[in-house]
Amino acid sequence: MDSQISTVAVGQTQGAIKPMPTVWKNKQFLMLLFSYAISIFGNTFHSIALNLWVLQVTGSAKMMAVIVITNLVLSSLLGSIAGTYADRINRRKIMLTTDLISCGLVLIIGVLIYLPNTPFFLIVILTGLVTASSLFQSPAYHASLINVVGKEHIQKAVGLINISENICRTVGFSAGGIFVIAFGVSNAIFFDGITFLASFFLILFVGSLPTPSRTNQSNKEKKKFIEDLVTGVRFIWNDPFAKAVIILLPTLTLFFMPSLMLTQVMAIKVWNANPFQFGLMEACIPLGYMLGSGLIFYLGTKIKKRGKLIMVSLLLIGPMYILLSFTSTAYTAIPTILIIGFMFSFCTLLINIILRLEVSEELQGRVFGVLGSIMSVAPSVGLAIASYYADIFSSTSVMFSIGGLLLFFGVFAVIKLKVIKGYD
Repeated sequence: MDSQISTVAVGQTQGAIKPMPTVWKNKQFLMLLFSYAISIFGNTFHSIALNLWVLQVTGSAKMMAVIVITNLVLSSLLGSIAGTYADRINRRKIMLTTDLISCGLVLIIGVLIYLPNTPFFLIVILTGLVTASSLFQSPAYHASLINVVGKEHIQKAVGLINISENICRTVGFSAGGIFVIAFGVSNAIFFDGITFLASFFLILFVGSLPTPSRTNQSNKEKKKFIEDLVTGVRFIWNDPFAKAVIILLPTLTLFFMPSLMLTQVMAIKVWNANPFQFGLMEACIPLGYMLGSGLIFYLGTKIKKRGKLIMVSLLLIGPMYILLSFTSTAYTAIPTILIIGFMFSFCTLLINIILRLEVSEELQGRVFGVLGSIMSVAPSVGLAIASYYADIFSSTSVMFSIGGLLLFFGVFAVIKLKVIKGYD
């Protein structure tokens, strides 16, 4: 009798555990994916239009720098705070609220830009508020994915998100430029406001999202915000994997973004690239990244020894930049740039997948918030340093130095970041 009861109980338990649907059949994930993609697409229109307006009105690159610096300061200050809120408040409500706020702010920016003699400082303030809103949106979105798709499908989900993001950015900047010429700056910004509204409705149709299991709920409710914030920072400091990721990803972007700028400089000054070749080079990094993301998406769980794959890719990127610094023609540079984009996808995409698998669901908002803060500052620091030394020496010398430093960092990562290297 006991064995029969036990068998029934086991059968009921197994029946209660339903496997998560695949990413293509998961309606909640697809709604979130479309929401994210349409926001990225609209942001490209906004970015082109705003930069053009600043140059037309002020004629000063310094004024563009004011907006960039404002956004960087906000990102560095608010990232961890926004991530903590994402772990304390219903993440769907955060996404809905920030979409509505961003929509309203962007539409106001569009109106002010349409009007003559709009004070520049108003645009700076409103753009900063839009940035602040997106900082709260991002960790809430990324921390929700693991609960929507499950651990068994997170690799394909993140791969699909990265592919769609690159497609939207690549197509968006091209389409945005055409749109601005055809319909004007303010209409391009209005378009971005409409995409935020579309994103709001998509998230609304998602319905309630699964929430992470919370232990000691009564004690958690009594926790103050600052305690949750400190808990997140302490976790990143003490957890070997989280600390390794906080070291690896920002350092990689610190070198990677300046190399993109140097590639553009070398294309004109060293390789004498024609417009077609220059455009092809610009497309190589996102195309290589999409090819790598597509391969990761296609293989899914078939990929084994992911940590070693990350380290091998990291070790090869440095020598590829050294090779690029010795390249003398555009047509020999193009395949090298494509390979760099391909390897970069394995370094970054696989890390983001593993981060979602290894970090507790209750802490993911804080981890992504802190990571976002650091990664928003690192590229600008790298760009400032690289551009300064490129003027003193040459773009090829700085590119060679970046390759050497990346190779050194790759060796350091293999030796010291063993928690990533050993990940399967």
